[in-house]
Parts: sequence; structure tokens; C-alpha cells
Amino acid sequence: MKKVLVFTMLIMLGRLASAQNVQLHYDFGEDRKMFTTTMEMFKPDKMGSTFFFIDLDYGSDISGVDNGVSLSYWEIARSFKWNENQKFEPRIEFNSGGSTLFQIENAWLVGAQYTFNNADFSKVLSLQANYKYIKDKEDASFQLTAVWGLHFFERKLSFTGFADFWKEEMFWGTDYRFLTEPQIWWNAMEHFSFGGEVELSSNFADDKFVVNPTLAVKWTF
Repeated sequence: MKKVLVFTMLIMLGRLASAQNVQLHYDFGEDRKMFTTTMEMFKPDKMGSTFFFIDLDYGSDISGVDNGVSLSYWEIARSFKWNENQKFEPRIEFNSGGSTLFQIENAWLVGAQYTFNNADFSKVLSLQANYKYIKDKEDASFQLTAVWGLHFFERKLSFTGFADFWKEEMFWGTDYRFLTEPQIWWNAMEHFSFGGEVELSSNFADDKFVVNPTLAVKWTF
């Protein structure tokens, strides 16, 4: 499933305004051929920022369901700050989800993030280091995350994404998992964008390296 991409709003917008969007992706990956909607919200305030997203898969082959929501996943995160120009922020996060066939284990993360950016926030990189507790699975795990946002042609073209590396024992024998989802968007109008992403993963849903491309549209409120 997809992960937060508009999380980069905390940087892209220079922490000046809240942002919400909804995305519709069609996944061309092997054994996927399904739609996914992603709903995201980012809201900064004087004490930090709150971010959440919800992914809903429709007709995933994993569950054998041809219609309706076959899998759901959500994350919510809060960062903390004590002055306006602070680049180092403590953070907390919660993840959960599941389908009609299985439950994605609840996970709690505690850590910090540090942000690098240029003057107009057209080039941004945020790095995170987190302690991760996965219920009934990992008492002392970790997760390292990078989130980026690059904007060109007066922000008409955006290249955003994230990369996660974390420890989680899987039944096929691995202890480490990797997931990255670079996205490219052409911002055709103030609220409407079209583009897509490529999900690249290793030991994420199977014991192999997987490439899942999508085509997508996005509406930003």
C-alpha cells in the first residue's frame, strides 16, 4: 500500500498553510490491476504539525474480492517544535490496517526528523529516525525514513516521494524490509494534478524485489 507523500507539505509549503488532497491510482503491477484511493491531510500549528493518510484498495487479488474495499491502511503522525525556524523536531506515529483475510499489526513509532531545504522550499529533504514497536511481533525495532520534494517550472512539475527501511521479522525468513514510492505530478491547475508513482519494494509483501507502477490523478483542496 501507499504511504504518505503529501507529508512533504510540511516542507513544500514552508509550514505556512494546511493541505488536504485525494488521489486515485490505477496499479499496473503484476497480480494487482486495481484502483487505490489515498486521502491525506497535513495541518501545521504553533506547536508542530499533524499528518494523516488513509489508503483504500479496491479489488485486490490478495483478498479475492472483485468489488468494494478489499484492504485499508492508515497512518497518523505528530511532530513537535518550540520555535518557528526549528529544523529538528521530535515526532510520534501510529500505523494500522487490514483486510477481510488478515490484520496489519498495529505499530507505534517514536523518534525525530531533521529537514534540509533551500530558501523557497522548492528543494526539500526530511530525514527521520524512529524506534518502532509492532504489536505481538517486534518489541524493539527501528525505522529510517527519507521524504523529499523537488519542484520545477514555477511548481508546475513536482517530484516527491519517500523511502522506508525497517526491521520486521517475516514468515519467509527476512528481518528487514524496504519500500520507496517516488511520484511525479504535473500540476495542471491550482487544484488538479496528474501523474503517477512507482512502488519499489524488497521483502515488503513477498520475499523478492517488486516494481509496481501506477497512473494517477490528484485533487488538492
